[in-house]
Amino acid sequence: QVQLVESGGGLVQPGGSLRLSCAASGFTLDYYVIAWFRQAPGKEREGISCIAGSDGSTTYADSVKGRFTISGDNAKNTVYLQMNSLKSDDTAIYYCALARDYYCSDYRGGYDYWGQGTQVTVSS
Repeated sequence: QVQLVESGGGLVQPGGSLRLSCAASGFTLDYYVIAWFRQAPGKEREGISCIAGSDGSTTYADSVKGRFTISGDNAKNTVYLQMNSLKSDDTAIYYCALARDYYCSDYRGGYDYWGQGTQVTVSS
Protein backbone atom coordinates (compact mmCIF):
# COMPACT_ATOMS: atom_id res chain seq x y z
CA GLN A 1 0.00 0.00 0.00
CA VAL A 2 1.35 3.39 -1.00
CA GLN A 3 2.10 5.73 1.88
CA LEU A 4 3.22 9.34 1.68
CA VAL A 5 4.41 11.15 4.79
CA GLU A 6 5.18 14.87 4.75
CA SER A 7 7.42 16.65 7.24
CA GLY A 8 9.30 19.89 7.64
CA GLY A 9 6.52 22.41 8.05
CA GLY A 10 6.51 25.08 10.71
CA LEU A 11 6.47 28.78 11.47
CA VAL A 12 8.88 31.01 9.57
CA GLN A 13 9.27 34.76 9.13
CA PRO A 14 8.69 36.43 5.77
CA GLY A 15 11.78 36.07 3.62
CA GLY A 16 12.79 32.88 5.37
CA SER A 17 13.19 29.33 4.10
CA LEU A 18 11.85 25.87 4.83
CA ARG A 19 12.44 22.46 3.31
CA LEU A 20 9.56 20.03 3.14
CA SER A 21 10.06 16.29 2.74
CA CYS A 22 7.72 13.67 1.33
CA ALA A 23 8.74 10.11 2.18
CA ALA A 24 7.11 7.57 -0.12
CA SER A 25 6.79 3.84 0.48
CA GLY A 26 4.83 0.80 -0.60
CA PHE A 27 5.02 1.14 -4.37
CA THR A 28 7.05 -0.41 -7.15
CA LEU A 29 5.76 1.57 -10.09
CA ASP A 30 7.86 1.94 -13.17
CA TYR A 31 6.31 5.30 -13.84
CA TYR A 32 4.95 7.87 -11.45
CA VAL A 33 4.93 11.55 -10.64
CA ILE A 34 4.97 13.18 -7.23
CA ALA A 35 3.54 16.64 -6.74
CA TRP A 36 3.19 19.22 -4.01
CA PHE A 37 -0.17 20.86 -3.51
CA ARG A 38 -1.18 23.45 -0.95
CA GLN A 39 -4.44 24.66 0.50
CA ALA A 40 -4.84 27.97 2.26
CA PRO A 41 -7.86 28.70 4.47
CA GLY A 42 -10.93 29.38 2.35
CA LYS A 43 -9.14 28.55 -0.91
CA GLU A 44 -9.01 25.65 -3.33
CA ARG A 45 -6.18 23.17 -3.16
CA GLU A 46 -3.63 24.16 -5.81
CA GLY A 47 -0.78 22.28 -7.40
CA ILE A 48 2.49 24.13 -7.03
CA SER A 49 5.24 21.76 -8.16
CA CYS A 50 5.79 18.29 -9.55
CA ILE A 51 8.59 15.90 -10.41
CA ALA A 52 8.41 12.95 -12.78
CA GLY A 53 10.05 9.74 -11.61
CA SER A 54 10.92 8.60 -15.14
CA ASP A 55 13.19 11.47 -16.12
CA GLY A 56 13.29 13.92 -13.22
CA SER A 57 11.52 16.64 -15.16
CA THR A 58 9.90 19.31 -13.01
CA THR A 59 7.10 21.85 -13.19
CA TYR A 60 6.21 24.88 -11.08
CA ALA A 61 3.23 27.12 -10.66
CA ASP A 62 3.86 30.76 -11.51
CA SER A 63 3.24 31.72 -7.89
CA VAL A 64 6.32 29.79 -6.70
CA LYS A 65 8.59 29.79 -9.74
CA GLY A 66 12.05 31.06 -8.89
CA ARG A 67 11.49 30.65 -5.15
CA PHE A 68 10.70 26.94 -4.70
CA THR A 69 12.73 23.96 -5.91
CA ILE A 70 11.53 20.37 -6.08
CA SER A 71 13.99 17.49 -6.03
CA GLY A 72 14.05 13.76 -5.46
CA ASP A 73 16.33 11.24 -3.80
CA ASN A 74 15.59 7.83 -5.31
CA ALA A 75 17.75 6.01 -2.76
CA LYS A 76 15.61 7.40 0.05
CA ASN A 77 12.32 7.41 -1.88
CA THR A 78 11.92 11.00 -0.78
CA VAL A 79 10.90 14.15 -2.60
CA TYR A 80 11.86 17.55 -1.23
CA LEU A 81 10.44 21.03 -1.67
CA GLN A 82 12.94 23.76 -0.87
CA MET A 83 11.04 26.97 -0.24
CA ASN A 84 12.93 30.27 -0.20
CA SER A 85 11.85 33.89 0.03
CA LEU A 86 8.66 32.86 1.75
CA LYS A 87 5.72 35.26 1.83
CA SER A 88 2.61 35.41 3.96
CA ASP A 89 0.64 34.20 0.91
CA ASP A 90 2.55 30.92 1.13
CA THR A 91 0.80 30.10 4.40
CA ALA A 92 -1.12 26.88 3.82
CA ILE A 93 -1.25 23.17 4.48
CA TYR A 94 1.15 21.48 2.07
CA TYR A 95 0.39 18.03 0.72
CA CYS A 96 2.37 15.66 -1.43
CA ALA A 97 0.57 13.36 -3.84
CA LEU A 98 1.47 10.51 -6.19
CA ALA A 99 0.00 9.64 -9.57
CA ARG A 100 0.65 6.70 -11.88
CA ASP A 101 1.69 8.75 -14.87
CA TYR A 102 4.66 9.75 -16.96
CA TYR A 103 3.80 13.42 -17.02
CA CYS A 104 3.23 15.98 -14.32
CA SER A 105 -0.13 17.65 -13.88
CA ASP A 106 -1.64 20.15 -11.47
CA TYR A 107 -5.05 18.47 -11.75
CA ARG A 108 -5.92 17.34 -8.26
CA GLY A 109 -8.19 14.55 -9.47
CA GLY A 110 -5.36 12.83 -11.28
CA TYR A 111 -3.54 11.86 -8.09
CA ASP A 112 -4.27 8.54 -6.45
CA TYR A 113 -2.43 8.86 -3.17
CA TRP A 114 -2.07 11.73 -0.71
CA GLY A 115 -0.13 12.46 2.43
CA GLN A 116 -1.69 13.88 5.57
CA GLY A 117 -0.30 17.37 5.03
CA THR A 118 2.08 19.64 6.91
CA GLN A 119 1.31 23.18 8.04
CA VAL A 120 3.47 26.06 6.82
CA THR A 121 2.88 29.44 8.43
CA VAL A 122 4.72 32.54 7.26
CA SER A 123 4.34 35.34 9.76
CA SER A 124 6.37 37.89 11.67
